Amino acid sequence: MKIIGSFPNTRLRRQRKTKWIRDLISENNISHRDLVLPIFVREGKNIIEPIKSMPGVYRYSIDKLSVILKKVELYKIPMVALFPYTPNRKKDNKGSEALNPNNLICKSLRLIKKKFPKIGVMCDVALDPYTSHGHDGVIINKKIDNDETIKILIKQALLQAKFGCDVIAPSDMMDGRIGEIRKALDKNNFKDVSILSYAVKYASNFYGPFRDAVGSKRILKGDKKTYQMDFNNSLEALREVSLDIKEGADIVMVKPGMPYLDVIKSIKENFKIPVFAYQVSGEYSLIKNAIDRKLIKEDSVIETLVGFKRAGASAVVTYFADQIARYLK
Repeated sequence: MKIIGSFPNTRLRRQRKTKWIRDLISENNISHRDLVLPIFVREGKNIIEPIKSMPGVYRYSIDKLSVILKKVELYKIPMVALFPYTPNRKKDNKGSEALNPNNLICKSLRLIKKKFPKIGVMCDVALDPYTSHGHDGVIINKKIDNDETIKILIKQALLQAKFGCDVIAPSDMMDGRIGEIRKALDKNNFKDVSILSYAVKYASNFYGPFRDAVGSKRILKGDKKTYQMDFNNSLEALREVSLDIKEGADIVMVKPGMPYLDVIKSIKENFKIPVFAYQVSGEYSLIKNAIDRKLIKEDSVIETLVGFKRAGASAVVTYFADQIARYLK
């Protein structure tokens, strides 16, 4: 880039001297429209349960979902993402509870679509909250079987669409699942249901608190490196995104967010498709604990979110969404 201008004729500090001029020339901004709030649901009644590893984040029984959804409505957050805390007694090797029309996600969808119809709902398509081994797919001959897993994911996606899910979000990282789910949705007259693909999901160390939140951490056998991406790779992310777009993905996700800003930027520049960033549980807990201990200021959250926008993210999935939307309001 050619540098135009020279000191003292050019003084860039003139554009920083007051808040109003900084606001006028701001290149990137975060608003309530850029946020997606993840919500954890659990069984029981009259329960709002703190998650110890994620200060300020809770699991809600279905009858208490309205507490958080009223905030979402008030702060005009466009969409929520639902995740279930499935009791161990309902878990098995194949994640059968994922296909139960009365599971936590289906019950949540019924409530939201009845009482909060203007809020968009994104549902996770993967088996890890439902399997007794904590993996995103079925295990056959000691391996995560790609094609057998897809057969179940198709049924899970159709079930969620039936109960009103607006955005189907496969996070399992099985090859070819986007195309198969898209075909099944279209065949069953769910042509208007969007697919957000977790196209770029790294085998990351930042997922620990989330696995606590959905109850899979202690039961997880081994790791997920045979299907989630190697964090040493970035060009591979472009291949993943390219394939998923061809298969019918409307939006793609990069997960985690902050360590992979370069990947977000590269995807946006190469594909011109909506890209979401997921500020995952480990990122949230690190920032939240630092704020609570007064090591950094609360404004640090805004700084991280603008960083995602600057890299090219269309929206950010973050556990800070309700707090930030309140602050911005």
